Amino acid sequence: MNRPVRIANCSGFYGDRLSALAEMVRGGPVDVVTGDYLAEVTMLVLAKNRLKKPTGGYATTFLRQLEPVAAEIAERGIKVVVNAGGLDPAGLARDTRALLAEAGVCLAVAHVEGDDLSARLTGLAAEGHGLAHLDTGEPFASWGHEPLTANAYLGGFGVAAALAGGADIVITGRVADASLVAGAAAWWWGWSPDDYDALAGAVVAGHVIECGAQATGGNFSGFTGIPDLRHPGFPIAEVDRDGSSLITKHEGTGGAVTVDTVTAQLLYEVGAPGYLNPDVIARLDTVRVEQERPDRVRIAGARGEAPPPTTKVAVTGLGGWRNSCTFVLTGLDADAKAALVERAVRARLDGVPGVTDLRFTRIGVPAADPADQMAGSSLLHVAVDGDQKSAGRAFSALCVELALSSYPGIYGMGVPSGGSAYGVYWPTIVPQDVLRHTVMHADGREEIVPPPATDEPAAGPATDVALPPYEAGPTVEGPLGRLVHARSGDKGGNANVGLWVADPEAWPWLAATMTVERFQELLPETRELAVDRYVLPNLRAVNFVVRGLLDGGATEARRFDTQAKALGEWLRARHVPLPERLLR
Repeated sequence: MNRPVRIANCSGFYGDRLSALAEMVRGGPVDVVTGDYLAEVTMLVLAKNRLKKPTGGYATTFLRQLEPVAAEIAERGIKVVVNAGGLDPAGLARDTRALLAEAGVCLAVAHVEGDDLSARLTGLAAEGHGLAHLDTGEPFASWGHEPLTANAYLGGFGVAAALAGGADIVITGRVADASLVAGAAAWWWGWSPDDYDALAGAVVAGHVIECGAQATGGNFSGFTGIPDLRHPGFPIAEVDRDGSSLITKHEGTGGAVTVDTVTAQLLYEVGAPGYLNPDVIARLDTVRVEQERPDRVRIAGARGEAPPPTTKVAVTGLGGWRNSCTFVLTGLDADAKAALVERAVRARLDGVPGVTDLRFTRIGVPAADPADQMAGSSLLHVAVDGDQKSAGRAFSALCVELALSSYPGIYGMGVPSGGSAYGVYWPTIVPQDVLRHTVMHADGREEIVPPPATDEPAAGPATDVALPPYEAGPTVEGPLGRLVHARSGDKGGNANVGLWVADPEAWPWLAATMTVERFQELLPETRELAVDRYVLPNLRAVNFVVRGLLDGGATEARRFDTQAKALGEWLRARHVPLPERLLR
């Protein structure tokens, strides 16, 4: 194994392209195909599924992806590593073996477990592990909800052990997203847990490809310059012995792999430059990205530090009841029409026992002298939280009753439903040495993966972050996005917005002008929240983390954009003074 290992991705979330596994297997040479199916929201979805059906705790789409190409995977000796096991990796491993047996395909299936702490929370608390909220520090006892799931983020050495033990398919529960790739690379190269720089490079590569086609032009702010985004190819990371990698895709597939598409994914859902993983802290501020040739981007320079002594645990449960209705406002007097609906709804619900939150969100602005009806329309989204009685059918009935008694031209976006229970989320940490990270090999052997040697993260950045000099010159007002790319996303109740420039000459301007104060000025809803800024000179980027923007997390966020996916695009649309010399 003296050549780089070619690790492909076939899934970025539960619901991603069903044909992606077949495309990666049949599209060209690969050694390992990984698939990421889990998000904080997904764990709650799987928990709800399991309440209805005991075997509903895993991502069933994996079996549908695997069946058409199982024989080809076996013939070509490709390894498959997925976290589709979700809440039931043993169950998915069992059902995968049954599928393979029925198809007459011989592939060894192992699974990794030990992330599920739902039955251990009480015991861990009794042992003195506070399980305090990761962001607020509040005690777990204050949460007030019954946990449905509690899953720790495991590292990649369980994956490496399973592959070393002869597995062809490795199914995990909650491992850190990038650990699917890092574990496969550690197996290929025989890395030890203290090969920090190599592991850091693999974690960076894993982070880039974990979200599927986002690395090949999907969700990219410069999408207008990407050829053929109708069906972008999924990414491949060629990981070398030192952890450096080449990000690419199969020839002839849509999309593109460029420095900017890779940078976009590097900045996706990250916080401080020390990117935490159970196996290593990868320093994003040491990473260098370079276009080697078309659709081949090299990532090098990642420095690694000893992993932290703790790992994240995501606890989910069911909260109250949530319901919503969306009204269409057409033509003149849109403000008055929205105000009339709000008065009518509040007259019925304000002060009603059980109602905990009532929100009215305007979406869009109708055009003056609209050429068609849609151009003259905007939306009013009405959302309520409460108990099932107040926020359920009673709310839906109220919205329906307005049909003949409110503003002219009233209609809604579909028939109001009875609502549903919304999820609640509690992020916390536990020491890595309390986990029982276990590999169940295909032959029935059980192997315990020892916890890594850890260290407290170093304070401060690992690199010099002195900012380049910036000379002001003539400016013109225009949208920030004329010069700046952005990618935003969610991390629990926080949101991040990564900003970067492709033009090296624009970097001093971005670094000097996009301060926390300017960021909050441009995004007014962040002004009362804590905002952190991190500078990444090698990427010509600044990353902002907005604390608490998403309430308790995506499952309970009350913003219309619950995962802050479009926060960066809003920021790019804001007008700022732009240096004339950069507008060419």
